[in-house]
Amino acid sequence: MKQFFKFMFASCLGSALMLIVLCLILIWSLGSSVSSDVTVKPQSVLYMNLNYDIPERTTEDDYLAILNSIQDDNMDLSGMNDIIGNIDAAADDPNISGIFLELSSIGTSSANIEEIREHLISFRKSGKFVISYAETMAQNAYYLATAGDEIYLNPDGMLDIRGMASQVMFYKHLLDKLDIEMQIIRGPNNKFKSAVEPYFLDKMSEANREQMEKLLNSIWYKIVCDITVTRGISINKINELADNLSLAFDTSVALEEHFVDGLLYRDEIIARIKTLAGIDNSQKINVLTNSQYAAAMPKPKAKSAKIAVIYANGQIFDGDGDDTKIGSTTLSKAIREARENKKVKAIVMRVNSPGGSALASEVIRREVELAKAVKPFIISMGSYAASGGYWISAEGDYIFADATTLTGSIGVFATFPNAKKFLNDRIGLTFDVAKTNKNADFGSIAEPLTPYQKATLQKYVVNTYDDFTSLVARTRGLRKSYVDSIGQGRVWSGVDAIGLGLVDELGGLDKAIAYAAKQANLTDYSIKEYPKQTDIIDMIMSGNLPEPYTKSLIKNRLGDNYTYFESFENITKLEGVQALMPYMIIQ
Repeated sequence: MKQFFKFMFASCLGSALMLIVLCLILIWSLGSSVSSDVTVKPQSVLYMNLNYDIPERTTEDDYLAILNSIQDDNMDLSGMNDIIGNIDAAADDPNISGIFLELSSIGTSSANIEEIREHLISFRKSGKFVISYAETMAQNAYYLATAGDEIYLNPDGMLDIRGMASQVMFYKHLLDKLDIEMQIIRGPNNKFKSAVEPYFLDKMSEANREQMEKLLNSIWYKIVCDITVTRGISINKINELADNLSLAFDTSVALEEHFVDGLLYRDEIIARIKTLAGIDNSQKINVLTNSQYAAAMPKPKAKSAKIAVIYANGQIFDGDGDDTKIGSTTLSKAIREARENKKVKAIVMRVNSPGGSALASEVIRREVELAKAVKPFIISMGSYAASGGYWISAEGDYIFADATTLTGSIGVFATFPNAKKFLNDRIGLTFDVAKTNKNADFGSIAEPLTPYQKATLQKYVVNTYDDFTSLVARTRGLRKSYVDSIGQGRVWSGVDAIGLGLVDELGGLDKAIAYAAKQANLTDYSIKEYPKQTDIIDMIMSGNLPEPYTKSLIKNRLGDNYTYFESFENITKLEGVQALMPYMIIQ
């Protein structure tokens, strides 16, 4: 009977998986037939609705793209690579009259917005229009909108400009209530390495508050200066209105102070776009989304010479990774493949990582070292490349970052929970152990670390921090004592990192690729992306769904609260000594 049920359940599972696959194939076939009809007609308008969590690159898996479209209201989840590529292509496309941005709140960092913004400003040099509209507009969306010619808001809408803040969640009182002690081991003088503060404090330390305020002010100043340049509004006026929340609840103030060019309803916006595109009011606008335009454009011919673009995105862990997390095995393999590919003449690694496992970071760094010995290896820092993210970047030949990139955080720590009182007193569990050696039970949560174990771990953390500072000193040509003075876990903005010697030049991925081509003496080349993206069919057949998809589902349900969920989830995955940035900033 047991075998009967076993085979019955296996058969049902197999049938269910096959049904899912067949449905995906059917949906893909329908989707392909629709997308194949897309043409770029004269006077077309490129429509960009960027109100989603923008990934670094668009998924190449048609089935996964369709799944994302089904479960997301947006229907277009293009990555940074396609968004920027489309803007550049549209500038030279005689059939594209302009770009219509519909922006409410963009789920990405200031650094990514900065890159898109620069390409929009460059697009305007073609003489084509960029127009933005929203019913309500968050300040990150407004920052991007200011790259355009005209900005419009619904008459009863909201322009939410109020400055920047970073809220940190502390677990101390929760752990106290549960009788759980988090045993913390930090590197020497790592007073700015605040990732561990939530475990033993109930508010920011003075050192952490100092670095947070400097970092926020550096990013905010860059944003405000950019707005001043394109909108002609003084820095003092922007800050005054932000302090008083004057723009948030009265759209007339936004109009009077020239933050927007008009208060219009959607039908009026459509009429305005027709006018700008030279379309008769009785005709429809041929609107193309990012994914439609990318599909309609002819694919560039593959060139013999290639530049590899390697995406290192997410927290760093040992083992396998995907588009949402860096696995040392997966990323190392990608770097090795690019190094061994004779057609690849240069490598650009795009880093978006707050760090993670120090050991995994070192495994990846070694592959960077091997690769740069045989071909140019350039780093492009995106939203953040801090702690372990900086560790894997430091070995590169040349480092690019955006002005608002979060980087540095040169520091390490280790955490070991002691749940003895919780287990014994709260839920009535006791433990005993038999062992062959004195420290055979090292790392058990049922007992606190012994003084010897804690001292041994402290020594390991100190040595790891010494390795980190030595690495940065060697690769950046700096004194080790100086690296320690700007290290100690402190996070810096990209613009500040230039002056500190941690970054070579401000610029996005396009500049990094152009620099790599110059170093390799290439004028005619194509891009080859690594690592290979997740194949959803293989994942489903193995009984799993890829993490990018499940992550997107959770985000849709939790909204802005997803940040807290992700923070807590990442904490539960920490193992060994960590080189991890203490926070992320979303404006």
